[in-house]
Amino acid sequence: MAKRRPSGDGMVRKREDGRWEGRIVVGHKKNGTPIFQHAYAHTQKELTEKLHQNIERYQDVELTEDSRMTLGEWLDRWLTDYKENTVRPGTLAGYRSCIENYIKPQLGGKQVSLVTSQDVQKLYRKLKENGRIREHPRLGSALSDTTINRLHAIFHQAMEDALHAHIIAKNPTVGATVPKASHAPKRVLTDKELDTFLDAVREDKIWGDFFYVELTTGLRRGEICGLMWQDFDARNGVLQVRRTLHSRKLGVDMLGKTKTRSGERTIVLPRSTAEILRRRKENAITQWIFPDPVRPELPLSPNCAYTHMKAILHKAGLPDIRFHDLRHTFATHAIASGVDAKTLSGILGHTNASFTLDTYTHVTPDMQKAASGIVGGFMEDLLGKGLRPWQRNGKAEPAP
Repeated sequence: MAKRRPSGDGMVRKREDGRWEGRIVVGHKKNGTPIFQHAYAHTQKELTEKLHQNIERYQDVELTEDSRMTLGEWLDRWLTDYKENTVRPGTLAGYRSCIENYIKPQLGGKQVSLVTSQDVQKLYRKLKENGRIREHPRLGSALSDTTINRLHAIFHQAMEDALHAHIIAKNPTVGATVPKASHAPKRVLTDKELDTFLDAVREDKIWGDFFYVELTTGLRRGEICGLMWQDFDARNGVLQVRRTLHSRKLGVDMLGKTKTRSGERTIVLPRSTAEILRRRKENAITQWIFPDPVRPELPLSPNCAYTHMKAILHKAGLPDIRFHDLRHTFATHAIASGVDAKTLSGILGHTNASFTLDTYTHVTPDMQKAASGIVGGFMEDLLGKGLRPWQRNGKAEPAP
């Protein structure tokens, strides 16, 4: 039997067309056959430089025959073998969308082990300039920084797994320049806007209870749509959050676990909310607390809830907000009403209270006015009503 050629071993020859060709062993197939990495140059000196670069690149690397597959083939395998059944269906769909729409059209046909850092940087630059699938009225054809940032995270993770599987010698996404994500600002309904929204909701016989429960619990859209009567303790007014509805495309089969482990939680409901659910339970004809109005054997679609919320906002003359902003509204007003961050963190299903404070509270004009009154009050107590910090001898002084 021939001796197994070690990685890094190679040869150099001059081709009939005058070019110089070199190759080194970078791995082996299952049957022991060596896998070569080739390099070509017009001069022997130029080839030597390329070979030295390859030897350094593939030092201590033992690639498998899967290194010959295309990037597109690896990404398909990665989604199936590495991500399916390990992430939520919605997350998996997001990964697949980024890969199919942005990575594959540009680099999908290239051999995965030959994708370079320059290829990655060129991809991001091209997407930044003209990567949007459908032109945006404000952004045009440019892809947003947030989308590129998310795409980089997915691409980096896929190539890191390829590195650990000995499919590539180096992760080409490492060190890439990526724009910072810019998230849309949170929009919280003020006291007046919240009253207007609740008035509009009370007039809606089908959706009224749904949005009242949402505004008094701060549940995620998939969580409130996935609620079952088995989750509600009518006697004690307690609600168990145990699942989330990811999609209605496949019906009930798309039910899954909550977003995080902390997402499975027990909420003690306000009396008014508990009473609403008790009344609904008396007339319930399905296992779902909020069933589909047309097909009650199915849960309410998250997309349908979003669409109807938009209609209520428009009819009431209120700002156009996202469904998740109702969660922001609940959290912010809860903090303003004196609910401590630790308790609120448990209600929202967060891991810790600091995340709750950083993410789900927002300074509204109402809170600013209240803070101004409090500050003004204790300053007057300290300095006296007749003399304020910007006055001397009872007379107003110009600002410096």
